[in-house]
Amino acid sequence: MRVEEAIGRQVARLRAQRQLSLADLGESLGRYLGKPWSRQAVHQAERGQRSFTAAELTGLALALDTSVQALFRAEGGQIDLPGRAIAPEEYRGILLNRQNDTPLDGIEELIVALHDIGEVLQRPSLARLVRIAQAAGQVTEPPQPPPAAVAAPRHQFRPQPPSGRK
Repeated sequence: MRVEEAIGRQVARLRAQRQLSLADLGESLGRYLGKPWSRQAVHQAERGQRSFTAAELTGLALALDTSVQALFRAEGGQIDLPGRAIAPEEYRGILLNRQNDTPLDGIEELIVALHDIGEVLQRPSLARLVRIAQAAGQVTEPPQPPPAAVAAPRHQFRPQPPSGRK
């Protein structure tokens, strides 16, 4: 997938999440870019059929209440650049932090963790296990002891005095 397609998918996903129409997003972009985008321009962007300027990426991030970096997130396989294809792991590493000796800051680590959790939760086998667990929880509830079920001991232990051996 090309970078423009990855960005377009994120724009489409975020626009749908925020329940914005194509026209709503185009008008919101106009507040940041000085001129609104048409519905067709937003649609082309979501399909990866256009390149973006730095100002447009910034406007999209502001209009969608996200970061520019989040717009580059790719769901799926390799990213095709004009010179060569980049593996998903390398692409993610570039987005987060290119320098090996600099630690990730907390927000970047959280973004990676949430993304990875989201991928795991979307697996069909896990979804099936969640449904089974929910059904089991509805069928069997842990038994509750009756309030008066606490009985007094039948007899108490009484220590015996030591024997009189000398």
